[in-house]
Amino acid sequence: MSYGEVFVVTGSGQGHVHPSMELCHHLLSRGFLATLVAPSTLSSSIPSSFSSLAGVTVLRVSSSPGPPMPSSSDPARQQAIKDLSDHLSARIETVGSPRVLCAIVDFQLGWTKEVFWKFDVPVVGFFTFSACAAAMELGSWKAQVGDVGPGEARSIPGLPEEMSMTLSDLKRKPMGHRPLGPAVALPSGQGPKPGGGPPKPGDRPPWLSPIEGSVALMFNTCAELEAPFLEYMGVQMGIPAWGVGPLLPDRYWNRSDSLMSDREIRGEHQRDSNIGEDGVISWLGEKPRRSVLYVAFGSETGPTEEELSELGSALGESTWPFIWAVGSKMGSSEMVDKLEEKVGDRGLIIRGWAPQLLILSHPSTGGFLSHCGWNSTAEALGLGVPFLAWPIMGDQHHNTKLVVKYLKVGYKVAEDMSETVRKDQIVKGIESLMSDEKVHQRAAELKAVFGFEFPASSTRALDAFKEFVSSKE
Repeated sequence: MSYGEVFVVTGSGQGHVHPSMELCHHLLSRGFLATLVAPSTLSSSIPSSFSSLAGVTVLRVSSSPGPPMPSSSDPARQQAIKDLSDHLSARIETVGSPRVLCAIVDFQLGWTKEVFWKFDVPVVGFFTFSACAAAMELGSWKAQVGDVGPGEARSIPGLPEEMSMTLSDLKRKPMGHRPLGPAVALPSGQGPKPGGGPPKPGDRPPWLSPIEGSVALMFNTCAELEAPFLEYMGVQMGIPAWGVGPLLPDRYWNRSDSLMSDREIRGEHQRDSNIGEDGVISWLGEKPRRSVLYVAFGSETGPTEEELSELGSALGESTWPFIWAVGSKMGSSEMVDKLEEKVGDRGLIIRGWAPQLLILSHPSTGGFLSHCGWNSTAEALGLGVPFLAWPIMGDQHHNTKLVVKYLKVGYKVAEDMSETVRKDQIVKGIESLMSDEKVHQRAAELKAVFGFEFPASSTRALDAFKEFVSSKE
């Protein structure tokens, strides 16, 4: 018996659709039917194994390759509104159809809430990034931190003292470069604003208008990681704020303390790469425990070309073994080729797809040089791997502060992120991270909090959501 139907509207990019699909799994397990509303550009990211699940419907709506928040006059947006309206109208008019209880809407597609309201369907605002990022953006705006001066640490009322804003927190490059792939949907804090350019720390959060009118909020996180930030968002917005994640595949949580295969965990087949999972396991197996630095910036963003050269020089100078996932765009660069020749077996350059979960779960991996995108951050935290954080844009800066200042499981590659990151800073950061026993111990303790199961607080939050929705009937 179904309690009713819940719509889940996902934003653009795999960092949005994958958590949205996992959320649908959790809804199914609690007796709901789930309809995933996805932009048509994401069709290839939704596997048939998901679409064919009993109780799941996938509704693909029109989308354009432009900004994640297109203007109201955008033809693709207008078509998406019609697609969604027609579907809802047909569903509601069908005799015997389960009741549509609510819609969980990614803020990127917050404009769809008008369609649901037309059919008297309440909306829950959905954040696929951290509660810390949302809380820091909201708190920075309320506290007007844009004028923080040298030597000042301005606390944000209601948030941990460790998260006080300093001048170095405000120093960022105007816009991250993307040498590893094409421009994609921008994460929190980098949405378009009138007059051009990304918003600055202390500006009104770009996600605020898209979630206004929501009856509750959901975050892709858990209280074990971010309790004060979830509480802050609930208090400030005056509605329930639930941490229902991290929304990673069930096999990520229900595992033994052993290696994880990305093929098994994510159901992915080997993509184009110069080395397969077996080759990575073989290479890691020859390295001492906790000695390998894993370097990856994902496929959506990365340092400048000059900084990539500095990074290559730093990896060549450092004595620690490393794996650098350079992606397919950089795979044939002269700098990478020279580095590979110089370091020999001390380094493994992965050109193309890298099995990140396998690498992070291997006992030889002792650190993660990361941009601190939220999905990668959550994966590494759950596996007890500490960070050398190199944020590029948006929520990555707040995730870095969470990791370094609040959770205390890593270092920041440089204090002033408005300047070019240099080789000496990277070498120093690598040495500090890899040799710091206290940081590794804290990372291990955080891993132990999770154990080998989905976070208990998120289970309670999803149960609270079920009760909340039922009370609205």
